[in-house]
Parts: sequence; C-alpha cells; structure tokens
Amino acid sequence: MLKIEHLYFSYSNKPNLLNDINFTLQTGEYVSILGVNGSGKSTLIRLILGLIIPTSGIINSDFKNIAYVPQRFNQLNTHFPITVREVLYCYKAVKKKRNYKNISQVLKLLNLENEQETLIGQLSGGQCQKLFIARALLGNPDLLILDEPSNGIDSISRTEIYNLLAELNNKQKMTIICVEHNLRAAVKNSTIIYHIEKGRGHLCLPKQYIKENIKNNLGDITDVDL
Repeated sequence: MLKIEHLYFSYSNKPNLLNDINFTLQTGEYVSILGVNGSGKSTLIRLILGLIIPTSGIINSDFKNIAYVPQRFNQLNTHFPITVREVLYCYKAVKKKRNYKNISQVLKLLNLENEQETLIGQLSGGQCQKLFIARALLGNPDLLILDEPSNGIDSISRTEIYNLLAELNNKQKMTIICVEHNLRAAVKNSTIIYHIEKGRGHLCLPKQYIKENIKNNLGDITDVDL
C-alpha cells in the first residue's frame, strides 16, 4: 500500500505546485495520473520515488521493490555500441540481485526476442520504450511506475505496451502507477484515476471520469469498453 497525506510541494520560492495531495493506493491497483501539462503529474512521481523532498506532508509505502520507466526513450545513449541483450545483462549485473527475472523471459514478454542482438541505436522509439520496460521488469517489481509510456511511439508498440500493462495488473496483480496523457488507455486499463488540477487531486473511478469528461467536453472517450 502507498499512502500520501497532506502533501505540498513547491520549486524554490515559487507558489506550491502541489497542494494538500491525499490518496491511498492499495496493492494490486492500477492508477492513472491525469492532468494538463505542468499540473504536477511527473513531480508527484518524483516525490513518490524519493527523488525530491516534499515541502510538507507524508508519503508512506509498503512496497519493497519499485521500478521506474521514464518518459523519453532518448534518455538511452543510442550512440553507444551495445545490443538490447547487453543492456539488460549489464543492468542485471550492476544490480547484483539473484531474484531477477531471466533475460530471455523478459525479452519474450516484451516481444523483443528478434531484436536482442540489435544495437540500441537501430531501435525504433517504440522498441526503445519496450526496452526500458523490460529493464524495469527484470527486478520483479511489486510497484511499477511509468511516466507517459505511449509518448512518441508508434500505434503497434502502444497497443503492445498497454496490453502488457493490463496483463501484469490483471494476471500477475502487479501494482501500477502510470502518468498519462492518453485518456483512452487510462479509462480502459485503470482501476482508479487520479486527476490533478490547479495543484489539487481528485480520485475517481474510470466510469465516473468518463461522465466528467463528457460534462466538461475534454475529449471523446465515450466508446471505451469498460
């Protein structure tokens, strides 16, 4: 379980970006964090990961193994002559954990088996994003955090990634936090949605979010099968 209570955060001497954030994430849930650009979605993720310190408030987590998939695949040094398999092997070796998943198992899960000897500089954006997810899954996380996983990737990879996340959550009961701009994926895959607006958070169920979307004319997602 992850519990956030009365969380406030501001950068330097600027006004608070996040104001009195409160929510509880139960083990096995899939929460999508939504909001306009600059609303504080990624900042909230960085706070949960412990990369930055809140101005005030409490974050308590029972999760022992948290994995993070960043937003932009270009964080990977594509000029370095290393293959997909070597990236995963090096990550596994650096972490020195015995309970890591088998690399072949993860490659198969992400449909990267045919690309394992491909240099990372030759991968598409979608393949790079899948490589980040594969690297995260090596450590058998009990909480997987992703920052806009479909940003800048092709439609086929996007579908594969969301199908995988749904499978991890539904079948393996992995807890997932996903910062989203993809409304359709959020309402289809999430068990709960956390919407941030003007620094404050609002928790609701996907069906409720669709109704609010229609009311506020935020986008046509009325045909999503829930």
